[in-house]
Amino acid sequence: MLIFDGHLDLAMNAIEWNRDYTRPLAEVRQREQGLTDKPDRGQNVLTFGELRRGQIGLCIATQIARYVEPGSPLPGWNSPEIAWAVTQGQLAWYRAMEEAGHLVQITDRQSLNRHVASWKHSPPPDAPIGYVLSLEGADSILTPAHLERAYAYGLRAVGPAHYGPGRYSAGTAATGGLTPLGRELLLEMRRLGIVLDVTHLTDEAFWEALDLFDGPVWASHNNCRALVPDNRQFSDEQIRALIERDAVIGVAFDAWMMHVGWIRGQTTPAAANLKIARIVDHLDHICQLAGNARHCGIGSDLDGGYGREQCPLDLDSIADLQTLTGLLAARGYGAADTEAVMHGNWIRRLNEIWA
Repeated sequence: MLIFDGHLDLAMNAIEWNRDYTRPLAEVRQREQGLTDKPDRGQNVLTFGELRRGQIGLCIATQIARYVEPGSPLPGWNSPEIAWAVTQGQLAWYRAMEEAGHLVQITDRQSLNRHVASWKHSPPPDAPIGYVLSLEGADSILTPAHLERAYAYGLRAVGPAHYGPGRYSAGTAATGGLTPLGRELLLEMRRLGIVLDVTHLTDEAFWEALDLFDGPVWASHNNCRALVPDNRQFSDEQIRALIERDAVIGVAFDAWMMHVGWIRGQTTPAAANLKIARIVDHLDHICQLAGNARHCGIGSDLDGGYGREQCPLDLDSIADLQTLTGLLAARGYGAADTEAVMHGNWIRRLNEIWA
């Protein structure tokens, strides 16, 4: 079945992790053997070949570059200008992958529906993967003019925050709300028609943003606080607010967001007996709050700074997302609702936004 993945950090992995996603999965892992700079070295689950094998024909793919102030314990770049330059390098990688036939950018209804039709009717083995460009954390946007420039090259969604404090908003594990720059950013996003991705916003920033921004909203990769308590997740009140805005919430496969009490670097998938089926609890929770299956999808965040060491036990490749179809059926979801979760909700919402 066709899958639309609502959050993949493709360019970050290619450029900062130096991963060649045009090569087979085993080869990419082999080239990282012995590297210790990141905990997921040799543990990645994603390549273009694996995306195609798993029928993941569309995704929301990111640019990401955080600005960090002196003394910050977070990784990032030492000036907003450097962060902007990093995102432009990521854009250059996306363009190179388009030229090589691995990716095709989706920016409007016509390109979206043309691509969906091509994937639903026996795509060739080397079919390009469609991507909608998003910015995770807005620190790299120097001025409103830079946001307009980004829209011109295809940027269609922005999450103002990532981890920690930010130029536009506080994010995960931080406190506070939108900054004055953040409020200006939302107004410019509304003018341009850019989607607000509320992922990573603090609770305060979340409610401020929904009050200020009356344009389209989604949550590319979030799970449920009622099941795994943490400010990275959404409360039931927040989920209901997103449902009222007709948002889609993509569930994430990072183990610490799926398992209560996960300690990074200590807990293992085996010790937690963590399997893909656990994510169905989050999907079902959203559906129960909504009373239907129109507001949840996949936002896997696979290879998003972690690999198999922080994945469900039965997920060796991103292609294993296909097992969700059987898991949803076992939970009583019919064919139409399963298709909505796997791809239909993201496609429907984009068609509505770009009408």
